Amino acid sequence: MPVTPFPAPRTLTTTPGGAALDAPVHVRTDPALPPQGYRLRTGPGGVTVDHRDALGLRYALGTLDQLRAGHDYTATGYDISDHPDFPVRGFLLDISRDRVPTRRTLARWIEILSLARFTQLELYGEHTYAFRDHRDVWQDASPLTAEDLRWLDAHCAAAGIELVANQNTFGHMERFLRHPRHAHRAENPQGFERGGVHRPPSTLQPTDDNAAFATALVEEVAREVRSRRLNIGADEPFELGCGRSAEQVAEQGPGEVYFSFVTRLMAPWLEAGYTVEFWADVFAENPELMDRVPPGAVPVVWQYDGPRLLSEVIDGDTPEARTWQRLGADLDNLRGGFRSRGKVLSDAGVPFWVAPGAGNWNSLLGRIDNAVDNMLDAAETGRENAAGGFLLTSWGDHGHWDAPSVAYGPVVFGGAVSWSLEANRDLDIAAVLDDHVLLDEARLMGGVLMRLGQVYRDLGVPLLNGSPIARALFPDPALPLPSLPTAQAMDRVATTLVACRDDLTAASPAASDGDVVQRELHHAISLAGFAVDVLRARAAVGSDADAVAPSTARRLLRRIEPLLAEQRACWLLRSRPGGLSDSIAELDRLRHQLQLAAHA
Repeated sequence: MPVTPFPAPRTLTTTPGGAALDAPVHVRTDPALPPQGYRLRTGPGGVTVDHRDALGLRYALGTLDQLRAGHDYTATGYDISDHPDFPVRGFLLDISRDRVPTRRTLARWIEILSLARFTQLELYGEHTYAFRDHRDVWQDASPLTAEDLRWLDAHCAAAGIELVANQNTFGHMERFLRHPRHAHRAENPQGFERGGVHRPPSTLQPTDDNAAFATALVEEVAREVRSRRLNIGADEPFELGCGRSAEQVAEQGPGEVYFSFVTRLMAPWLEAGYTVEFWADVFAENPELMDRVPPGAVPVVWQYDGPRLLSEVIDGDTPEARTWQRLGADLDNLRGGFRSRGKVLSDAGVPFWVAPGAGNWNSLLGRIDNAVDNMLDAAETGRENAAGGFLLTSWGDHGHWDAPSVAYGPVVFGGAVSWSLEANRDLDIAAVLDDHVLLDEARLMGGVLMRLGQVYRDLGVPLLNGSPIARALFPDPALPLPSLPTAQAMDRVATTLVACRDDLTAASPAASDGDVVQRELHHAISLAGFAVDVLRARAAVGSDADAVAPSTARRLLRRIEPLLAEQRACWLLRSRPGGLSDSIAELDRLRHQLQLAAHA
């Protein structure tokens, strides 16, 4: 049977009669092909490869390897033409919400990214780099070092991937601002209120001194990699205008103050010839700023829920939607997905990138169908607007409790649809995981990951940016569950978890991390089962979603320590020890609630 390589190519035709396994490969450069494009032909006369550039040659030879693996390669001739929809196909991995990957884990990511034809890797940074003058900030985080970045840069380059420096520079600076010597840099040194909850200071005051401070952080990371592109983030300065910059914002407006500071952050890099990525949030409410995007700056439009889920939550005026409105979310802007968020930029002719999400964070088991819907929306909008980049993001909210393998499915799908949307829109993700990523001869693990990724929806409580499983484990007063799942829904999910555990036990992955994936998914199923039981306990009380009967609370408390012991063990198989204690502490609120209930 003819082989369909991964990612599926734009055109593939077969004829009887293939090439010998040792047939010579004739390679020619063809400048008429699109960038990264190639044409591969095999047959009795041998193998020919026409390619535009080095990446086109790499992808052609990778495709040839997949064809050769087919048992009827010598009996089938192939004619394949291919090139990408997006010239830049990036993956952003959060390493600042406690989980800093080991070199072995990073090397595994490079294998998967190379398979899926990603051209760029970014490691989202806040405090997890060993900055020369900030040991007090990173000393407990097991940070990446300059040597780590140089090693990773070389490993990426060998795989045809560009390692791009990523360092946040405006919001999300709480890991610096919590230290007394940096407190003076905060917009609100005493913290701020959001969603009725007091939060620690997280935003830099927009001053020249702070711009120089943030630029120095970026410089330390950027000088260890060869890329002439970098990402300064600069998103979510929640406190802007509510503290030390209040008078300035009142006079000039929040958009003006924000973009003036971001422009200062970008200026030295643009002058040095870099391309600078930054999050495009500001343009939704301040379209007048678009004319001021300097050449070389790339607004990146993010959106982490797909149109189907957004419609389900927002159009029904649900309690979940009203909660996000109280937190300041612009639901009108979110409702239309990427088309809505990118419309202001596209109408003004400002080039932008699209950044969907892998759906792994705030979920424990993933949200695979939402991630797929989100990525399709991004790819369609990006193609319609000739976006130069597709940046798939994998965040780590609430201590990055999800196993790395939960993001494997979204990564292979994101790579495929950013390469060629129409050829890969209906990709069989489970099959790709079994055949190319996990090498499972039983062909079970891919299906397990897909079914686990549906559990959030099976619970019947649609949420934005999260799953009822995660909200049960990590309760946030600002984001309460709008309702509890029905008993029937929880029974169905419990049955799914048992079936997935059985299939996982029967799986036989040959991948280098196959045994690790099995163990971490077994543990994820145990955590999810515990979360379902927490939800059952709350449903049994009925009147108060946070209440639990004392005897039930005591039984749940006894299960926590064994779960935490296995969480620590699984963490250390993939990640450095720094950050583990902070991540484990994310369960403290639930533990405290159960302790109160146990002694009620």
